[in-house]
Amino acid sequence: MNSWRICGVAAVVALVLAPACGRYFPTSFRPVHEQVEGMTVNDDGSITYDLERLAITLRPMMDEELNRLVSPSGNVEVNPYTFGELTKPGENWTPSRFTVFRLEVANYQFPKVRIDPDVSQITASNRRQYDPLSFAELYEYYRAHWVGRTGQGRTDFRTRTDVLNRTMFSSNFIFSGTDADGYIVFPRLDDDVTQIDVDLNDIAVRFDYADEPVEQIDLTFRFGRDILRGNTLADAVKDN
Repeated sequence: MNSWRICGVAAVVALVLAPACGRYFPTSFRPVHEQVEGMTVNDDGSITYDLERLAITLRPMMDEELNRLVSPSGNVEVNPYTFGELTKPGENWTPSRFTVFRLEVANYQFPKVRIDPDVSQITASNRRQYDPLSFAELYEYYRAHWVGRTGQGRTDFRTRTDVLNRTMFSSNFIFSGTDADGYIVFPRLDDDVTQIDVDLNDIAVRFDYADEPVEQIDLTFRFGRDILRGNTLADAVKDN
């Protein structure tokens, strides 16, 4: 076959396949049916682990929820967890900035409990692994995006870091009879990730006289999502 004919056939194939492939649009994470022992899937899309009167709940957050819950004065453009309502020219879809989970702990069992979000991890079914982003890393991330050293850029930077400091999950002790909640932040996951295990590691439930852990547990929460494909979000939703 002549080279020009081969090129012509390849071009036709590319034109036929391009609309079918399109772009990737991940849906929100939801709990999968198969959870490890001791886990309960709740109607709001969260998963709870109960150890007698200690309850640890993890829920994936949607950007719409984050914009509504933590945007100061309703200004979603300075929400530190999302891109707000920012869209590219000609687009009507805003991608996720991060992967965010809300962690809630109700401790009515132990004298004190401690969970360090910085030792959590996401492991995808395709073996990709993602480490959490600490407050210090997010602080540097937004400082690098700081436009100028004065004016509106400085105000937005302070607003974002103040929200992060106030709402990220803390590794402080959770004493008996108290609750704690906050967000754990991971990088935006790759588009080929459909199922994940979120591991909360080294949860300390008993301590010695020097407050060093003598009993720890590890928990795994399992979530999944669909990946829609299309040239636009509307096409992806319609075709899937």
